[in-house]
Amino acid sequence: MAAAAVRYLRSADAPPVEALPRPALRCVGEDERAPVGQAEFRRVLGNFATGVAVVTSPGTTDAPQAPSPTPAPAHSPSPAPASDPGPAPAGFACQSFSSLSLDPPLVAFMVGRTSTTWPRIARAGVFCVNVLSAGQGELCRAFAVSGADKFAGVTYDPAPVTGSPRLAGTLAWIDCTIHAVHTGGDHLIVVGRVEALGASEGDEAPLLFHKGRFL
Repeated sequence: MAAAAVRYLRSADAPPVEALPRPALRCVGEDERAPVGQAEFRRVLGNFATGVAVVTSPGTTDAPQAPSPTPAPAHSPSPAPASDPGPAPAGFACQSFSSLSLDPPLVAFMVGRTSTTWPRIARAGVFCVNVLSAGQGELCRAFAVSGADKFAGVTYDPAPVTGSPRLAGTLAWIDCTIHAVHTGGDHLIVVGRVEALGASEGDEAPLLFHKGRFL
């Protein structure tokens, strides 16, 4: 079922994928006291240090290509054709990444249902997890900003199987196809099947996040 959904998302007939609205989920009644306040939840869970990754995906074309311009008259010199960079890739900073299974090789990450980047990754059906090194805090901040050109000035090459951006200078990369997507409250749990992976040969420390700051 998951494979069929991914094939549909990648087909030309599929409509553009929109961000999902925040679900109206409650575990207590309107007249009951919430068991845990959101501020307290964030404060306590912030004590759990996590690694930091950037999840990337190749660009996809949701709209049909524009028609070719009318050819110039024969007596006019033809302008040099402009290079088409193609659709921009997608990416976002992610703390909630984890290995999931050895057989088959699966990983998982969580993304907010209101994310504007996730629909583009879902449309592509593939992604690459880039595990950041200790010196890549600024790179992480760039990918945490919404609406900006996150890849401006960023060096990357295509991952070997999916073509997703593989960022330079990372500790490791995991090239994946989307295997399944599950709902989890106001987030989605995305499971990826690992198609290829690799790690740097150095001994640089990882980028860690703890109590709202990088370590």
